[in-house]
Amino acid sequence: MLSGFDHLVVTVTDMGRAVDFYSRVLGLDVRYRDAQRVDLMLGDTALRLHQTDTDIAPVSATPTPGSLDLCLRCQLPLDEFKQHLDALAIDVELGPVARQGANGPIESIYLRDPDGNLLEICRPATR
Repeated sequence: MLSGFDHLVVTVTDMGRAVDFYSRVLGLDVRYRDAQRVDLMLGDTALRLHQTDTDIAPVSATPTPGSLDLCLRCQLPLDEFKQHLDALAIDVELGPVARQGANGPIESIYLRDPDGNLLEICRPATR
């Protein structure tokens, strides 16, 4: 029936700051759709940014920056990804910690984007 995500929408307060974070820190490719719409590509899935003060419709009933929890799979070992975050002075809130992912045990680290959205970066558990 359903096969995956086409895009996810993140409400942000500052488009430029969000684009910088998701592209520089997480390495997502930027696609500008128009002056108010930006897609950050992760494979064939888009993380679509909507700024709070734009008139894009339809939107969720109460779009609020900082309300998203997103888990992203990482190809690098988490220690290497954490070194990347450290080099950019990005705080890791928690981890690495053992968790349960959609397809089995994972190890995760947690951080926040500029609007306070919770981002979980995971890899399959090796233990």
